[in-house]
Amino acid sequence: MLKIGVFPASGGLGTSIINHLLNLVPASQLVFIARRPEKLTEVSRIGVTVRKADYDHSETLDNAFTGVDVLMLISYASVEIEYRFEAHKLAIKAAHRSGVSHIFYSSLAFGGNCKRTSVCHVMGAHLATEEYLATELPRPMTYTAIREGLYSDLFSVYLAMFDPRNPVEEITIPHSGSGPGIAWAKQDELGEATAKLIVSYTEDPETFRFLNQVLLLSGPEVLSLEESVQILGRAVGRHIKIREISADEYASLPQVRDAFTYHGVNLAKEYTTCWEAFRRGETSVVSPLLGQILGREPERFETTVRGMLDG
Repeated sequence: MLKIGVFPASGGLGTSIINHLLNLVPASQLVFIARRPEKLTEVSRIGVTVRKADYDHSETLDNAFTGVDVLMLISYASVEIEYRFEAHKLAIKAAHRSGVSHIFYSSLAFGGNCKRTSVCHVMGAHLATEEYLATELPRPMTYTAIREGLYSDLFSVYLAMFDPRNPVEEITIPHSGSGPGIAWAKQDELGEATAKLIVSYTEDPETFRFLNQVLLLSGPEVLSLEESVQILGRAVGRHIKIREISADEYASLPQVRDAFTYHGVNLAKEYTTCWEAFRRGETSVVSPLLGQILGREPERFETTVRGMLDG
């Protein structure tokens, strides 16, 4: 029975993955590693091994992955490149020293159909980590990088922090709203599919079909930003429009400026490259893989939005 580790076992995607893993394998097969392990007390009572580690304190990684055979490495939460990539490398090296045989890595669905380039700044650390896994990973250690689709339930980060419970009538972003759009995917369905991929590997590593590959999990339809906003408008019962502004104007918006400061550096302007990636169609690829793994049609954007409001 291969031991499955998840680090960090927190945040939206991490929480979804661990919840689905708990439904798929015995608790004794799981090792959850988090900066605040006290939040995992309940699962520790049912047999999950819980450990403390933190990307920002690399020394805590030294023994974090002991006994783990398969590691789900969830990316460091920021839009930086160098710091973020270095954190990933340190975790991967610690995993190798501890005897981990396979790493699943949570990448992001920019770059079209798994292309190795992107104009999106936030994709920089992911591309660097994917390249590191492909070229620097000590063999026989293997990997699978999963480009997780843009979360339909976190649409606000691409729509000027729009809050459907306190809707405004105008969304100001550095994009007209037209053209290639986004194959939105529900975060919990991505977590479910990722958990199923991990378990599939543990059941038969030798026949696992995604060894040393980058794969894309995206939603069932592509919606332009304008179409996405129209759906939001229907859901909240209000006409909402997009007004295009410059990247500099967007980066100076208070709700944006404060959200993208990391280690004292404001990266709001760099973040606006997401919209250039949208223009180039980087997020407009519908992959059937998410539905194949789930065994059902993935949830559509409008269903997710209405469910959020009903909830």
